[in-house]
Amino acid sequence: MATIKDIASKAEVSIATVSRVLNFDETINVSEKTKKRIFEIAEELDYVTPRERKNKKQEYINIGIVHWYSDKEELEDPYYLSIRLGIEKRCENEHIHFTRINKGDKYDSFENFDGIVAIGKFGDIDIEKFSKLTNNIVFVDSSPNEDKYDSVVVDFRKAVNNALDYLTSLGHKEIIYIGGEEYIDNGKMKVKDYREETYIEYMKNIKNYDRSNVFLGSFTHADGYRLMREALIRRKAQSAFFISSDSMAIGAYKAAIEAGLNIPGDISIVGFNDISTAKYIVPALSTVKVYTDFMGESAVDLLLERMKNGRTICKKVIIPTRLMIRESCKPVIE
Repeated sequence: MATIKDIASKAEVSIATVSRVLNFDETINVSEKTKKRIFEIAEELDYVTPRERKNKKQEYINIGIVHWYSDKEELEDPYYLSIRLGIEKRCENEHIHFTRINKGDKYDSFENFDGIVAIGKFGDIDIEKFSKLTNNIVFVDSSPNEDKYDSVVVDFRKAVNNALDYLTSLGHKEIIYIGGEEYIDNGKMKVKDYREETYIEYMKNIKNYDRSNVFLGSFTHADGYRLMREALIRRKAQSAFFISSDSMAIGAYKAAIEAGLNIPGDISIVGFNDISTAKYIVPALSTVKVYTDFMGESAVDLLLERMKNGRTICKKVIIPTRLMIRESCKPVIE
């Protein structure tokens, strides 16, 4: 960090002269040219006054990033990994200190935070523990109490409707759903999945809903493989699959290929999330792109806004999605 001595040396004047100029001492007897030179050098060296340094120290921010996934689960479903990286990147850019709290960690072992960003789904038990650490909490990918907490979520309904509109526009009528189930409050309560809910509503609206076309497991490639095998055995008339996670879709690809099916010749598949590998599998996966990094960045911005501006009204930010059409779907030929 530059000092007054550094500026004086480069400007070839005394330390006292630099100090008086930077403090706008009107009694100092130096030329305007010299004053200008001192200010230019101070800016060039990114000089910070002692008062500004003190203020910067006072602005030190420490937040907790709470993740409802374990490290292993995060690697199996990179959706939440990408959100976390977006949060951490924004924190680094804003010089915010952060502490990562993973699933299974004891919340009471941490000091109080200026704020918390909670990634995933949480029940009342966990939220009560968060509130003991800070009053500033932002949830990402869930919105448990919109009257009390800020949140960043995806427009799941629009995303699923767009994907199903695409499949039906290709002539597909028999659309199978493969998705995951998630639980909170120590596994006692199932979380509502708007992808599954929207799929059911959509299929009912086109008068083609069949409960046996819904296959549920965990959001992993292993369960995607298992559920696709089960679906191929039980459902003989399938022509398309909507799969609520790209990780599951990758497992489903393997099951379909092992069954001797061609994608998209025999069946069409649309995934969800657009993870980094989606465009590289063969055929490239058509999927719904979720801007996970932007979700993470937006969560940090909400937290900073609340802390710095004193905002008391809660905000819910809804992030749009985009249907990425690639090579895993084709029109039905009758």
